[in-house]
Amino acid sequence: MRIGRGWVARIGASPGALLVATLGVAGPPDPRAGLAGAAPPAREYLVYVASEGVDRVSLIRFGAKGARVERERYVGWAPTELAGPHGLGVSPDGKHYFVSTAHGTPFGRLQKYNSATDSAEGHLLLGNFPATLQVSPDGFLAWVVNFNLHGEMEASDVSVVATDEMVEIARIKTCTMPHGSRLTRDGSRHYSVCMMDETLVEIDTRALRVSRHFLLTAGREMGMPGAPQVRGPGGVMMDMGGHGMEPPKPGDGSCQPTWAQPSPDGARVWVACNKSSEIVEIDAAGWKLVRRIPAGPGVYNLGVTHDGSRLIGTNKRDQSVSVLDVVSGRELARIPTTRKVVHGVAVSDDDRYAFVSIEGTGSQPGTVDVIDLGTLARVASVDVGQQAGGIDFWKSEPARP
Repeated sequence: MRIGRGWVARIGASPGALLVATLGVAGPPDPRAGLAGAAPPAREYLVYVASEGVDRVSLIRFGAKGARVERERYVGWAPTELAGPHGLGVSPDGKHYFVSTAHGTPFGRLQKYNSATDSAEGHLLLGNFPATLQVSPDGFLAWVVNFNLHGEMEASDVSVVATDEMVEIARIKTCTMPHGSRLTRDGSRHYSVCMMDETLVEIDTRALRVSRHFLLTAGREMGMPGAPQVRGPGGVMMDMGGHGMEPPKPGDGSCQPTWAQPSPDGARVWVACNKSSEIVEIDAAGWKLVRRIPAGPGVYNLGVTHDGSRLIGTNKRDQSVSVLDVVSGRELARIPTTRKVVHGVAVSDDDRYAFVSIEGTGSQPGTVDVIDLGTLARVASVDVGQQAGGIDFWKSEPARP
């Protein structure tokens, strides 16, 4: 954990990817791969993806002609020092996108860009290793978890930023290594998970404080009021588990959560248990366990369709994406991805497609795969910069002639 992520990014692999033995280089994917088995899209879809290894954000366009990179934007500030863009979020009105840059001395940043021109419109320093982010439904606030990979493991926090002024208005302490920053559709509650504390944390966004937390370890599940009690440096009993790349040891019931995803109606919260390869479903009103759903190996990030019918999970240890039926919890399909170390997922505005970011290994580029949620098949792929991670859907528009 004392290895600097700047060094990690220079060799083109995330900390988890360093544990992957396969370092071979595959050829570029066919941008029209799989299209023959599915009806071509009638619209064109635009998605932003951040590549942590090369300080670049790519805009992907997907339509009847397949997927391609529309344009790219450098988001670093010094050619000799990697900034490490990790999280990415588009404002609800689509006019801006925000990028969290993880590396700093010692702090990272949140940067704001104009979607039409890619021009920078502000930045500010946040905590150690800003990671996942989301913009609130009203567009006024950006919520960014400070993952904190620097030094000893200790309680970290969530930064709340006023997006117009680009001013941090609050920094709310939660627990160790928060990840998966997600808001309910009405913006009243914020959820994140803490990898080292087995905990889901709920923040009351109006009061700007932690309202409840939930212990996720199998057999010890429990919802509790208020903020979790976090042990200090050296007191954390968890191990990193390769940040998503190692399975649990025999008898280990830990979850090691990596993502929190509220349902569209706010009635449920799903948590990706990366270590146990399960999705924990929690009743938000009663703050109690509903069920533990078997998932793909190393389930990492989650997405949900706008109608709430399907849950999509990226399987970091399996080179695949799972699509699950929300009502039954049944896995409808496990779809192979183009490359290994699968990262994030974004769902199109019409619920037809899921866009999946893939970090790749060794000297491979990052990749975005496009999954048709009707046929449950991969229908396109496109290469982007190394360590593709943070991803968000921008908009769809009528097809070009």
